[in-house]
Amino acid sequence: MNPIIKELEAPLLKKDLPTFDVGDTVKVFVKIREGGKERTQGYEGVIIKHGGHGVSETITVRRVFQGIGIERVFLVHSPRVEKITVMRRGHVRRAKLYYLRERTGKATRIKEKVGVRKEKETVAAAPAKAAAPAPAAEA
Repeated sequence: MNPIIKELEAPLLKKDLPTFDVGDTVKVFVKIREGGKERTQGYEGVIIKHGGHGVSETITVRRVFQGIGIERVFLVHSPRVEKITVMRRGHVRRAKLYYLRERTGKATRIKEKVGVRKEKETVAAAPAKAAAPAPAAEA
């Protein structure tokens, strides 16, 4: 990618996003305008597609509402997307989960990842200890 474009896009990128991938169940909180008011609405579903990079990074989230599958594409770094929370991690072996469109009920279940590492916590809270030289053994 062109370094000039990267420099221009840098202030537009969100820094507080969790790591998510295809197969994860996420809840995307979106700002919605109704009349003169603005409110936040959650949209929970499975990520079936993750594409793009930089400002144009998108995720396609699928959910089933009243027996009808609904897919919605979100721009990850959009100001309309307030936050994204990962509800559960899914273990899948595909980059795109389009096959879920033809399946219903129990056939749409995705295995949960076992032993998923938590996000690395910052170690800045604990003061770094200086390495002290080992005492020499006297004979």
